[in-house]
Amino acid sequence: MSPGILPLTTTIRPVPSRARRSPIPLYVWGPKPKRRTELGLLVFGSLLIVSLYVIAVLGQKSKIPANIGPFLGIVLGLALIAHMANRWLAPNANAVILPLAVLLNGIGYVIIARWDPSEAKGQAGWAALGVGLYVLTLLVVRYSRDLERYRYLLLLLAGVLLVAPLFFSPIGGARLWVHYGSISFQPVEFSKILLCIFFASYFAENKEMLTIPTAQVGNRLYLDPRPLLPILVAWGAAMAIIGLEDDIGFAALLFVLFIGLLWVATGRVGYLLLGLVLFGVGAYIAARYFGQVHLRVTEWQNPWPTSANPNPGGYQLSQAWYSMGTGGVGGTGLGFDHYAYLIPELTSDMIFAAIGTEMGLVGCVAVVMAFILLVGAAFRVAQTARSDFSRLMATGLTLILGFQAFFIMAGVVRLLPFTGITLPFVAYGGSSLLANYILIALMLRISDEGAQAQAAMIAAGAAGAPGEHPMVPAR
Repeated sequence: MSPGILPLTTTIRPVPSRARRSPIPLYVWGPKPKRRTELGLLVFGSLLIVSLYVIAVLGQKSKIPANIGPFLGIVLGLALIAHMANRWLAPNANAVILPLAVLLNGIGYVIIARWDPSEAKGQAGWAALGVGLYVLTLLVVRYSRDLERYRYLLLLLAGVLLVAPLFFSPIGGARLWVHYGSISFQPVEFSKILLCIFFASYFAENKEMLTIPTAQVGNRLYLDPRPLLPILVAWGAAMAIIGLEDDIGFAALLFVLFIGLLWVATGRVGYLLLGLVLFGVGAYIAARYFGQVHLRVTEWQNPWPTSANPNPGGYQLSQAWYSMGTGGVGGTGLGFDHYAYLIPELTSDMIFAAIGTEMGLVGCVAVVMAFILLVGAAFRVAQTARSDFSRLMATGLTLILGFQAFFIMAGVVRLLPFTGITLPFVAYGGSSLLANYILIALMLRISDEGAQAQAAMIAAGAAGAPGEHPMVPAR
């Protein structure tokens, strides 16, 4: 946006005459239209969610659900609680991120309720708890710089969360769960956020040493590798633990987070190229010598049963593709399909296939576009962050959200080997949902701080010396 051009969602308030020392009128921003925009988007999204729920029940039972009133009240109530928390605790934050998250959460709930009503009750409870954690995060983290002070404590906590599943029995071939009786959760969902904070803090503090050549060898200067050693040890340990847990999805996600933040912090393409080389070597070794990775790659290459191999292990993927094929462009209709139930883990790992079956290509594109808008808004938050740490932290959180969605959706449609990680806000699972609500709360805290800093700059410019014409910064 060029200087002097205000966005459509901006309040324009003339500066009082005593502060106007220039013949050119100056303007400052206010938060009210942002909050009105957010409220309008939340109401629209809630009505869309309720409409999809009614259509699904009509298609399945040929009658309007009796609980439509309470359902609408719960959806609107949770949305309004989060909105009021934003008005109180982060009034200048981005107005698009929360409505998009609520919309994706609602679409996922409708699909889960369509195929497994018992899981839908649990998902509703997790969504309510997620909104509660969202508000609590905004209450506790009043300034993003407070997180930077405890980076090593957060690293220790992330390590404990990563190691914990190794002491419990595996579920589905992977040691991802900490469980006691009927209660279970995935600690890695929370450790990825803690590791993001640690990486952002370390890179922000050492970015000059990682960028400027200071080590002299002969007559030439090279980058000193010593500042990179501690972060490599932390990253390598996390990757090793995740490898022991047979979780290739989060291992790939953590690698992308590390290389992405290193590149953004330093701006040196060499780090990015080195990361690509390391990824290629690591992927080859893992696919050749690690059983879980080798199995995933084999299923990706040839999931179809043959006479020589009637059970190749790719049943889940092949059934998902058959099911999505029946959906076509417009889908079979919510509540009308009778084939998708054959897909294992339909409401968790394969919920994108369920969307493609009954909502068709149109529904898949809508979900993809929602994630694109969410990632775009999050990168905008990173651009307007007030400090290097906040910028890197927002970038890391965006990479986590965007690549996690990309990895699972690409795995379902066979662009990449299937990883089995959850689709953020959409798939069934309490751990993922809670962690993602915490993630967007941290994102909105950074957004609010950046907006306040810009407003302060404009106010300082408005009170400048006579004859000065301060430029209005792009938002």
